Amino acid sequence: MSLLRTHRDFRLFWAGETINRFGSATSSVALPLVAISRLDATTFEVGLLTAASWAPWLLIGLPTGAWIDRVRRRPVMLASSAVSGLLLAAVPLAGGLLTIQLLLIVAGLVGAAGVVFQTAYTAYLPTLLDPPDHAEGNAKLHGSASAAQIAGLGCGGLLVQFAGAANALLVDAASFLVALGCLAAIRFRERQTDIPRRAGAIREGIRLVARDVWLRTLTIFGAVSNLALMGYQAIVVVFLVREAGLTAATVGTLVAAASSGGVAGAFVGRHTLRFGTARALLLCELGLPTLALLIPWGARSPWFYLVGAFGVSLGVVGGNVVKATFLQSYCPPDLFGRLTATTAFVNYGTIPLGALLGGTLGQYFGLTTALWITTAGVPLAGLVLLASPIRRHRDLPTHQGTGVPGTTADANRIRTA
Repeated sequence: MSLLRTHRDFRLFWAGETINRFGSATSSVALPLVAISRLDATTFEVGLLTAASWAPWLLIGLPTGAWIDRVRRRPVMLASSAVSGLLLAAVPLAGGLLTIQLLLIVAGLVGAAGVVFQTAYTAYLPTLLDPPDHAEGNAKLHGSASAAQIAGLGCGGLLVQFAGAANALLVDAASFLVALGCLAAIRFRERQTDIPRRAGAIREGIRLVARDVWLRTLTIFGAVSNLALMGYQAIVVVFLVREAGLTAATVGTLVAAASSGGVAGAFVGRHTLRFGTARALLLCELGLPTLALLIPWGARSPWFYLVGAFGVSLGVVGGNVVKATFLQSYCPPDLFGRLTATTAFVNYGTIPLGALLGGTLGQYFGLTTALWITTAGVPLAGLVLLASPIRRHRDLPTHQGTGVPGTTADANRIRTA
C-alpha cells in the first residue's frame, strides 16, 4: 500500500517538499528574467547569478554536514525555509532599489539557506522511513519534484509575462511558508544525537568518500556531470529568448514540457530490481543524456530542445533515485550528514563553476557555440561510471563490507553480469 495513504508524516513531508519545488521552479525562470528584463544583465551576469546560488556549497558545505550529524534536522529545515521565504519576498519589495548586486546577494543567501536545508533533508528522510520504504519514498519525492517543476516552470513563464519577473518570486516565497507549515505538523521526533563535537568530524566524511570506490566514483561523476549540466542550463533561458526568439511564457512552457522527463525518470529509477541497479545507472547517466546534443539545434526548431532536454531530465532523475536509495542503505546512519555534505561539496561545488563557464563561453563565443560545448559534456561525464567497477556488476551493493569496497571479497556479495 502506498506510503502516501499509510504514513501521515511522510505525506506531510512529501506535500511540503513538492510545494517547495514548485515555488523554486518558478524562481528558476523568474530570477534570470528579472536580471534580463529589469536590469538588462549581460549573459555573463546571468551566469554569475546562477553561480551565486550554488557557491555556498563550496563555502559552508563541509562544516554544515558535520553540524547536521550532531543536531535534530527538522528544526534546522524549519528555520531554513523561513529565511528563504523572507529573502525572496524582499526582491519585489525592493522596487527601484533593486540592482544586479542586490540580486546576487539575495541569490547567495538563499543558496546558503538551501545548503543547510538540503543537507538536513537528506539526512532526515532515512530516519522518517523504515529501510524497506526508502526506494518508494525516494521515487515519490523525485517524481513529485519533477511534476512540481513542470508546473512551476510553466507557471513561472506565465507569471513573468503577466505579473512581472520580480512579482513572480512571491510565489516561491509563499511556497517556503507552506513547506514550513507542513514540516511543523509532522509528529515524528528524532532522537537527540549523542555524537560529540570534535575537530576531525569533517575529515571522517572526506575519508569515507575518498577510500570507498563506490562513493568515490559517484562523487566524481556527479561533479563532472553537474559542471556540464549547469554550463548549458545557466544560459539556455537566454538562448531561447535571444536566439530562438521565444516569449517568456513560451520559454516557461517549453522548459516545463522538457522537465516532464523527470516524472518518467522517477518511475524508471524505482523499478530497476529486475534490470539491475548498476545497469540502470549506466542507462540513465550514460545512454539517455546523449540526447543533450539536440539542444543547440533549438534555435532552428523548439522541438530539438524539447526532445534533448526531456532525455536529459529522464536520465538525471532516474539516476538520482537509484543513487539516493543506494546511499541510504550503504552509508552508516551516524555518518550520513557528513557523507551528504562531502559529496555535495564536490558535486554542487562544480555547479557555480559550470554556470560561470556557460556564461563566459556565451559572452565570448556566442550562445549557440557555448551550448554545443557544454551539452557535449553531459554524455561524456558518464564515461566516469563506465571506467569504474560499476560496469562489471548487475547491482550496486546494499551495505558496506568489512574490507575495501570493490575488492574481490566485497564483489562476491554482488550479483555480477
